[in-house]
Amino acid sequence: MHAWPASEVPALPGTGRDLTIHDTATGELVTLEPGPVARLYVCGITPYDATHMGHAATYNAFDLVQRVWLDNKRQVHYVQNVTDVDDPLLERAERDGEDWTVLAERETALFREDMTALRMLPPRQYIGAVESIPKIVPLVERLRDNGAAYELEGDVYFSVESDAHFGEVSGLDAEAMRLLSAERGGDPDRPGKKNPLDPMLWSAARAGEPSWDGGSLGRGRPGWHIECVAIALEYLGMGFDIQGGGSDLAFPHHEMGASHAQALTGEHPFARSYVHAGMVALNGAKMSKSKGNLVFVSTVRRSGVDPAAIRLALLAHHYRADWEWTDQVLVDAAARLDRWRAAVSRPDGPSADALVEEIRTALAHDLDSPAALAAVDRWAGLQESAGGTDEGAPGVVSRAVDALLGVAL
Repeated sequence: MHAWPASEVPALPGTGRDLTIHDTATGELVTLEPGPVARLYVCGITPYDATHMGHAATYNAFDLVQRVWLDNKRQVHYVQNVTDVDDPLLERAERDGEDWTVLAERETALFREDMTALRMLPPRQYIGAVESIPKIVPLVERLRDNGAAYELEGDVYFSVESDAHFGEVSGLDAEAMRLLSAERGGDPDRPGKKNPLDPMLWSAARAGEPSWDGGSLGRGRPGWHIECVAIALEYLGMGFDIQGGGSDLAFPHHEMGASHAQALTGEHPFARSYVHAGMVALNGAKMSKSKGNLVFVSTVRRSGVDPAAIRLALLAHHYRADWEWTDQVLVDAAARLDRWRAAVSRPDGPSADALVEEIRTALAHDLDSPAALAAVDRWAGLQESAGGTDEGAPGVVSRAVDALLGVAL
C-alpha cells in the first residue's frame, strides 16, 4: 500500500529544541531524546467512511511531532497502518450493498487526498492489515505456543495475565477496563474466556465474512491489536519513541498492543512513550462514525475552504484538549490565514528571529500550537501597525510557519 506525496519542509536557520511531551503511561511530561532516527508509529484509519475533523486533529498532532524532530536535525521513521478489514468495515459494506474491498480502497484513497491537501507529512511505511496477515499469523502461533494465548471455539485469545506490565499504558482499574472493552470492540461477557479482558488475536472463519489461511490457526482473520504490533515490530522494532493516536486508543488498543509485543519479545516497553490526542466534538458529542455526527475534511474542502484554514482551525486547539467544532472555529481560522498572508506579502517587516524561536519553544513544550499561533499573530500585528525595515523577515516568517506548523502562506 502506498502513502501520499510529501510536501517540502523548508530548512530554517539554527536548530530546534528537544521535544517534551505528555506520556499517558506515566501521566507526566517527558523529554524525548531519540537517536539520529526518531521512530514514530501512529494508528491509522478503518476506511469505512471519509476522514472527519477528529481524525484530522489526531494526525495534525503527530505531524507536528515530525516537524519538531526534523527541525532538530533528526530523521524520522514514521509508520502508519490501515485497518482494511474489521467488523465496522464489513458491516458498512453489507449495509450499503457494496463489496468491502471496494469500500476500503475508495475511502483510503480519499484519506490520502485529505492528508495531501492538509500537508500532513506521509509515513515511510503505510501498511494495510490484509497485506500484513503473513506477518501476523506467526506471531499469533508464537503467543499460543508459549502459553500467552489460547483457543476458544476456534478463535484465539491473548491472555492478559501473561504480561506482567498489563495495565501500565492506560493506568485504568479492572472495572473501567471491562466497561471500555465492551464499548470498544471487545467481548468481555463471552463465556469460556480466562479473563473477561482477554482480546481476540485470530477470529476463525465465519460464514459470509472474508478469511485467509492462518496455517495452524485455521482459516480466519486477525484481531485488531495484533495488526499494529506486527507492523510496528517489523518496521520499527521494540522501544520505538512514540506510539500515538486518539485518546480513545489508550485502552484497549494501545494497552493490548503493548502486552502482545512484550509477551512476544520478553522486552519492555513496546514504546518509550504513549501520546494521545483529544477528541473533537460536534453538537455536544464526540465525533463518531457510529453516531454519524461528523464534519468531513473532504466536504469542507469541496465547499471551497482553503485547506490551510482547516489546518489553522486544528492548530488553534492544544492537541490534548477535547474541543468542539463549530462554524465559528473555521471562520476565525480563515480570518487568521488572511491576516498572516497579508503580513508576509509586504516587502519588509519587523525582525522575525525572535518569532522563530518562540514557535520552536512553544512546539517543543508539549506541542503548544495555540502559543505558536499567538506568537505569529503578534508579529502580524506589528507588521500591520508599524511595519519594519528587515527585508528578509516576511520570507523567514513564511518559511517558519510552513516548516513548523505545516501552513503554506
